[in-house]
Amino acid sequence: MRIKTVTLENIRSHQKSRINFEKGFNCLVGGLGTGKSSILYAIDFAFNGDPLTRSYHYLLREGADSSRVVVEFVVNGRTYRIERGLKRTKKGVSQDAEHLNLYREGKLIASMRNEAVAEQLQSITGLDKEIFREVIWIRQEHLKELLNLTPRERQKRLDQLFRLSDYEVAWNNMRGIQREYEGERKTLEKDPDILGLGKLEADYHQAVKEFSVLEDEILKLTNRLREEEDTLQNVATQLQSLEQLRKETEKLLQKEAELKTNIANSEDRCTRLVNEIRRKSSTLNELGQRIESFEAQQESQRKQLEMINLSPNASIEELNSQLSSFDEQITSIKAEQETARKETKTSKQRVSKLQKENKCPLCLQPLPEDYKTHMLKHIEDENAEREERFLELNRSIQELEKLRSIVNKAVLDFKAYLPRIMDTKTRLNEEKEYKEKLEREFEEQQLRKKTLQDDLSRISMEISKFDLSELEAARKLHDATTNRVFTVKTKLRLSESHKKDVIQKIEDLKERLERIQQKATRVDRIGKLLEIIDSIRNAYRGIQPKLRTEFVKILKKIVQQTMDNLIGEEDYGLNVHIDETYTPYIRSQEGYEREAQHLSGGERTLLAFAYRFALGQLIMQARRGHGLQMLLLDEPTESLGREDRSVDRLAEAIARMKAIEQIIAVTHNEAFADKAEHVIRLTKEVNVSAVAAEIS
Repeated sequence: MRIKTVTLENIRSHQKSRINFEKGFNCLVGGLGTGKSSILYAIDFAFNGDPLTRSYHYLLREGADSSRVVVEFVVNGRTYRIERGLKRTKKGVSQDAEHLNLYREGKLIASMRNEAVAEQLQSITGLDKEIFREVIWIRQEHLKELLNLTPRERQKRLDQLFRLSDYEVAWNNMRGIQREYEGERKTLEKDPDILGLGKLEADYHQAVKEFSVLEDEILKLTNRLREEEDTLQNVATQLQSLEQLRKETEKLLQKEAELKTNIANSEDRCTRLVNEIRRKSSTLNELGQRIESFEAQQESQRKQLEMINLSPNASIEELNSQLSSFDEQITSIKAEQETARKETKTSKQRVSKLQKENKCPLCLQPLPEDYKTHMLKHIEDENAEREERFLELNRSIQELEKLRSIVNKAVLDFKAYLPRIMDTKTRLNEEKEYKEKLEREFEEQQLRKKTLQDDLSRISMEISKFDLSELEAARKLHDATTNRVFTVKTKLRLSESHKKDVIQKIEDLKERLERIQQKATRVDRIGKLLEIIDSIRNAYRGIQPKLRTEFVKILKKIVQQTMDNLIGEEDYGLNVHIDETYTPYIRSQEGYEREAQHLSGGERTLLAFAYRFALGQLIMQARRGHGLQMLLLDEPTESLGREDRSVDRLAEAIARMKAIEQIIAVTHNEAFADKAEHVIRLTKEVNVSAVAAEIS
């Protein structure tokens, strides 16, 4: 695994930075506070998500409301990209779920949820938060942390990382299980069922004997019940036959009553039909007289029409047309009469004017007296003629209105009488048909009455043949047999119920015996389990120190090899020894032993590096099946100088670690950075970090 690029936005002093890393030894170099360690903190945030402290304030740039980290890395030839973001809210700084994404070859494979992203990352890289922060990333001032612990603390801490503490946990957990089994065995050994096994077996045999007696009794009752049921079947058959005969007789009695009722109903119906036929005859006579009256009135109107020279057989449409003609004539005469009235009025006005003045009423010229007299006479003659004409027109109107009244009355009468005549004739026909229907029904009722009387005579004869005493005797015999069957059934049911109880008792006893046997078997099995648990606990207790011894041997070997690379062959050698608490100490060529706290600053730093490097290789091999693939170092040159070449040796040793695919180191030491294959320089201006890469 190796990191390709890291992109920072508003992370501590980085406003917007992009850092490219290569395979091998990468070195971030720069002065104090230039943002070198911030890059490692950002990488940790990208891979683990959780803050190193209680909040994310240490990551978010001051004054910024949001930040983002993007890390592109390669695992087994495939490229991945993890993105995480932070946002500032009123409650503080928290992760921004909208900027939480994991990509593989540019395709999104997890987002939004921390758990899903963490699961995918661990599956891809094989690293969890504990390994990353304890093994992969050696933080500033944490290089010598393990050396500064007490032997007991160091052993406990490394046993956890090597997972040897799991054996201690398992040993303790197995003790709890062992106690549970021991308690269960003691409880079972005092169980009342096991102690009362003899009495339970005696009860079981007694129940089996009782069951056998019940079986014999049930068999005898079953045979007796079969005999009684056969007898009951024969009696029931005979009774059923008589009951059937009784039912048929009852049906005949019912039929007889029905026939009598029907005959009485038929006689009543015949009487009602005779009365109805008489009423219908009277109604027919009345309707005939009504039609004759309507037709006589209609004939009178036709004679009136004939008297005024109109056709007596004229239709209503023709009479309506004649009425319209009369109306037109009357209207025309009235119009002429109105014209004459107006002319007369005008003439009278002229006469009045001539009498007052000697002027022509038309041209207003003066008139001679004789001409005026002549004109007045002429106008008065005309007015007299008009008066005569007006009276003549008035007589014509009166005559026309009289004729119109006669025709209109005839029309109204025809309209009134024609529907009534038609309705009366229709009703007359209906009444005739109904009367004929009544007469036919009367004849049918007479025939039906004769048939019903014949049926009644026949049924009465059949009813007299039934004997009720024979049926009563059969019923008594059936009741006695039924009582005997019921008695036997009751005894059989009680015996079968008792049998079920005994069977249930046997099953319960058998189940209890089986359960007791299971408890006995359980006691034996628990004894064997306790032996196995004791063996496993002894194995857990014994394997932990053996595995620790093996880890110490391998750890000593790797630390010694690393120290030899760091010290160099030309200088004096330091022999490293490690005890069972993982505590390293140095044995000089003279045979003196020194613990880590008694070494010089440089020696202690080199030992701490070799120790952490060896632990990392061994822990990764133990937990993941392969050695370190990536190593992050934050200021590993503490207490090292150039005078004794300790800085150079550490840098050269790191550069020779080709088994580790990628090493990223943070340092302010230019001599250390000179040995790196890829150098990234960081500077800072106006509180903003700047990144520049160079090939060494």
